[in-house]
Amino acid sequence: MNALHGSVLSSLGVAIVSGEHPEGSVLNLEGLCQTYGVSRSVAREAVRVLESMGLLASRRRVGITVQPRAQWNVFDPRVIRWRLDGTDRVAQLLSLSELRVGIEPAAASLAAVRATPEQCRQLAAAVSDMEVHGRAGDLEAYLAADQAFHRVLLAASGNEMIASLGDVVSEVLGGRTHHGLMPHHPNPAAIALHEEVARAVRAQDAAAAERAMRKIIDEAAAALSEQLAPQGETPGS
Repeated sequence: MNALHGSVLSSLGVAIVSGEHPEGSVLNLEGLCQTYGVSRSVAREAVRVLESMGLLASRRRVGITVQPRAQWNVFDPRVIRWRLDGTDRVAQLLSLSELRVGIEPAAASLAAVRATPEQCRQLAAAVSDMEVHGRAGDLEAYLAADQAFHRVLLAASGNEMIASLGDVVSEVLGGRTHHGLMPHHPNPAAIALHEEVARAVRAQDAAAAERAMRKIIDEAAAALSEQLAPQGETPGS
């Protein structure tokens, strides 16, 4: 994907998920070319990708139509990122948090049974990095370590469907950081819970791993509510 195509794709994607182009709107290639200052081939490729995500549909004698949300591939990391960049941010974060409640504790339980020694080592290394970067207040480095932890944990479940959600979880973690919804210094208690998960997985204690992971998600949800409160945004608003 070249930079120009990527720019058009992201701009148009954000415009759709934010409601700037509401459901049922009809677009055309000529208009997109003028709006974004690109060739028909670049605009056509962006439309093709958005069709693959369920955001657009092209039909003869109708044109390029914005699809209802029910048609969107809401698990596509780019769709998640665009929604987090728009006015749908709070609802998207809460929706993703609810998904995590249903998936990650189960993943932790499975990982305690199926994780390889190398995956156990990677979990421990990720926690160590989180501790170092958390103390330093380096949120980008902390994010990278946090994302690595959750990707490894999901993969360690040994379930390919659960493992495929690594990008989804990474996007919600990235969304909190990149939209100012993380404290300047991550909560040490949250890091300690990650260490608790890693230890439980290494000890093959499925119940303890599941319990600690559920606490992580509960802590994240509470922190999110606390960060949104000063902005006048609350769950369900």
